[in-house]
Amino acid sequence: MQAVDGVIRARLASEVPLVGQVAHYIIGSGGKRVRPALLLLMCGALGCRDPRRHTLAAVVEFIHTATLLHDDVVDESTLRRGRQTANQVFGNAASVLVGDFLYSRAFQMMVDCGDMRIMRVLADATNVIAEGEVLQLMNMHDAHLDEAAYLRVIRAKTAKLFEASARLAALLAGADARTEALCATYGQALGAAFQIVDDVLDYEGDAAELGKNLGDDLREGKVTLPIICALRRCSPHEAELIRQAIEHGGSDRLAQILAIVRASGGLAEARACATAEAQRAIEAAQALTTDADEGREQHRQALLQLAAQLLMRRA
Repeated sequence: MQAVDGVIRARLASEVPLVGQVAHYIIGSGGKRVRPALLLLMCGALGCRDPRRHTLAAVVEFIHTATLLHDDVVDESTLRRGRQTANQVFGNAASVLVGDFLYSRAFQMMVDCGDMRIMRVLADATNVIAEGEVLQLMNMHDAHLDEAAYLRVIRAKTAKLFEASARLAALLAGADARTEALCATYGQALGAAFQIVDDVLDYEGDAAELGKNLGDDLREGKVTLPIICALRRCSPHEAELIRQAIEHGGSDRLAQILAIVRASGGLAEARACATAEAQRAIEAAQALTTDADEGREQHRQALLQLAAQLLMRRA
């Protein structure tokens, strides 16, 4: 990860000062770096020492960061990772344009890797992520959104980059089709579990720990799995309150809705769904062959721990 951070710092260089200011502001804001870590762990589990792994780990972090810059503008967010969002500090225009810079810099770095399959995986993933964001926008304030539609969104906007990160490791390792499929399955399932837990924390987390405002999804009219599960379980009167809150947005009834979601068992049902996705990731990692190589086995065990510990995160 130190090598990846070195690549990130070097490739953020620009002759335009504002580009560096905005990019360093969000890149240096204490993100978890889960996607680049996933790529490196999967490379280790496959015995891959290709030096391009550091560049590609930085690429997936740049793509992720670009989506955050754009998302915060679209969602009109004010707080991320415990401090003001980039759009609050630098303005919407700067955030969108520096997000574009990060996307284009990521594509420059892909080309440097000189592998058409790598470029295709990342280009396809970036396109799917954009489609997922548009789908989510279309679903805003739709109180009748079901679980299938929700899962379609998170598998596109979140899980796809996790999937790509894991698949890239298989490509770098020259792995066979079965191994590549297992890597992709692990990444997709881990990403889905990650997003579901994130959505649960928006209703049961602590704002100080999360580093963002509790209930932001509801304020924006965003329907996530805890709400979908709560609507299946609560009384007709409570369901109507939730639907009104979704359709009109705002935070007037936030405390009341939070109480309903928690009391109805919606959070527990959503967490059970996250657990099922994490178990799918664990089964994929368990099926990876490490040939009794101690280093590879340590990395595989780390992948298993990552999936299990993700369920326990509080921020």
